[in-house]
Parts: sequence; structure tokens; C-alpha cells
Amino acid sequence: MRVSIAIFLFLTPFLAGADPLYDIELTVARQGFDGKMCWVHARAGAIPPSAPGNPASSPLVVMTLQKLDLTGSDVFHALNEIRTSDGGKTWTDPQEHESFARGPFSWRDSEDLEITVSDFWPRWHAQSGKLIGFGHTVVYEDNRVKLLRPRGAAYAVYDNDKHSWSDWQTVKLPKFPRFENAGAGCSQRYDLSNGDLLIPFYFKKPEEYQYSTTVMRARFEDGKIHYVEHGSELTVPVKRGLYEPSLAKLGDRFYLTLRNDDHGYISVSDDGLTYSEPKKWTFDDGADLGNYNTQQHWVSHSDALFLVYTRRGANNDHITRHRAPLFIARIDPDKLHVIRASEQVLVPENGARLGNFGVTEVSENESWVTVTEWMQIPGTHEGRGERLKRDMAILARHGADNRIWVAKIRWNQPNRSIPIH
Repeated sequence: MRVSIAIFLFLTPFLAGADPLYDIELTVARQGFDGKMCWVHARAGAIPPSAPGNPASSPLVVMTLQKLDLTGSDVFHALNEIRTSDGGKTWTDPQEHESFARGPFSWRDSEDLEITVSDFWPRWHAQSGKLIGFGHTVVYEDNRVKLLRPRGAAYAVYDNDKHSWSDWQTVKLPKFPRFENAGAGCSQRYDLSNGDLLIPFYFKKPEEYQYSTTVMRARFEDGKIHYVEHGSELTVPVKRGLYEPSLAKLGDRFYLTLRNDDHGYISVSDDGLTYSEPKKWTFDDGADLGNYNTQQHWVSHSDALFLVYTRRGANNDHITRHRAPLFIARIDPDKLHVIRASEQVLVPENGARLGNFGVTEVSENESWVTVTEWMQIPGTHEGRGERLKRDMAILARHGADNRIWVAKIRWNQPNRSIPIH
């Protein structure tokens, strides 16, 4: 077991908007950087007390993460996990799952390819009593991401007793050409009270450049995820379109936040499937939020909805794509903008990116945001899949050490909307 490091946040100029609904405790689950690989994609799911596989009186939190090969772009290896049963005071050492090891793959006229799953996010499914994780497939050729490739909405189911994941599968979507490259990587899903899953995903024909986003309604039966239907197909005519969507609900309305190369976007729905025209994220004074080419996710409370994001304008021009620090702020659920006065830093920057993160509902009193310091900077030329030379010592000089941050949001009023009962 490894003891986490607690770091309590005090007021800074960014924290002037501290919200009375919650307090923050910032901890580190583990840290350490070997200069060659780094942990990324730290996202967790919580198994409630007294659920199958967790007889304890406290939640069992299972965090998944992957090693990134720093010599390339998005060169990921098999899924690992760490666990805590004492509220994050101690964590197990990383356990690699062979079911997520790269395997041989062929597509069209390409042979000798490899495939695995990345951008994984586990979440408790209350009706089945299982952690179900979603991500997407990634295809490699000579240890580089293959530019022209298919993509699948991948998932796996956790065995609570054995602490292992099932072999991953992909959701069988309608055989439309535009769904040949369709994934749910980094996407935050929402589970309905009847057990159906609303899964945001993004898609395009492999030869195309621009993504569209939609939400599918799916059902978990016989150990498999079954597609039922999907709703509005959303995009914008800006570079790669809309992708890496995340979904939340407040009251009777659904909220979808979307990544775009130039701006973050927001769209809303009354039924979870039919969405409004996407709107750029702004502050309440009309200024652009400053988020771009980076995902955003939701922290949900029964009384309010919060956006977690990165942005320009935070003395962070030295950070790739301004992907640190992580901010949290309330949104206005009617006017669909971020309330600037509520913004505060959730995870500070130490020179490394924090843009790939997850949110976990641990209990009605606590939600966690988990993220790693991504120990990679641009090389002399940015080419996806290219082997680049990078001076990672720059990050160490700023204080980065591949920390796995756990920002604990402690609610001052019980959160009645958690999906873990």
C-alpha cells in the first residue's frame, strides 16, 4: 500500500470565488517520474459499501490509468488500476490487466497492426451492481498511432471479487459508414433510473477529418452493452468538429459539454437524446471561456452543476494548449454560461498538462476529480505518431513529477443525485 499525500488548498487569487456548497482537499495518490514513461488517464469508479465485492462500510474506489511512451504521440500501453478502501489515505500499487494488452489487428489492406483500448472511464452501474468502463480502441502501426484507422466504442466489466476486468468488447452500432470510426473515449456517461445508459460518443468516416457527436441509449444485458437508439448528430464547421463529449443532468434537463479545437461548446436536452444547437462556452460577462482543444467534464450536485476545465489567461502560456491548472466553476443552468465569480483552481499547475481527467461520485458527501501530470512537451515538430526528441527536464524544473492528483470535493449539503445507491 502507498500512502497518499494530503495537500490542503488555501486561498489564492484564483480561489476568491470559493463556493459555499463545497470544500476542497487536494491529495496525491502517488508520484515519481522515470523520464521514459508516465501515467495518464487517471479515472475512477466507486463500488458502494455493502455492494458485491465490497463488504466494507466505506466505498471501494477503483482508479484506472495507463502508461504513456514519451517517445511518441498517444502511444499507450495496457490498462492498470490502483484501489483505495479508506477514502484515499492509502492506495494499492498499480496492477496491470493483461486483458487490455495490445493484440494483433488487421484492417482493409493493412497487416501487422496492433490494437488496444485507451481513454477509459469506469463508472458504477447501480442496476447491475457492476463497474462498467467505456473508452475507445486505438490502432498502432510500428508503435505509432495509425492515422487512417477504424475506431470502436469499447467497454469492459469489472469483477468486484477478483479485481479484474473482462475482455474488452465494442458496442455493435448500426453499420453506417460514418460509424466506422466511432468511440466513447474520455466521455462521461449518465445512467437512467431504469438502468439504461446514455453514452455520448463521437464519430466520422475514417477518411474524413471532422467529427460529429451524438448520445446513444444502450442497455446492459447478459454481460454486454446493447445499442438501442441514438439522438441528434451535432457538429460545427470548425476544424475537427465536436468530440470527447460529457453528459450530466440537473433537474429534468440534460447538459452536454463538447471539445472543439478552437472553443468548448455546450448543448442541452429535455430527453437525453435530442439536443439544442451547440453554443460556445462563455463567462457570464460574455467573454469566451478560453477553453480550446481540451476536454471538459461535469461535477454534479443535486442543487447545482459545475464545469471542470482548463483555459487561457491564467499565467499559463508555458503549458501546452494551456492545459493547466484545472478550474472548477458553477454554470448557470438556464443561461448556459460559466459564473466567473465562482471560478477557483481545483488542481494547480506545476509545468505539466492536466487536460485528461475524470470525475467520480464517491458518496453523497464527496466527489473526486482525478488527473495525472502529463510529462510530455512538444518536440521540434508536432506530428501525430512521430518519434520526437523532447527535453522533459523542463517539466521537472517547474516542479512536475507525474503526480496522480485526487481533488476531493466535500459537499456541505448531501448530494441526492449520485448514481451509486
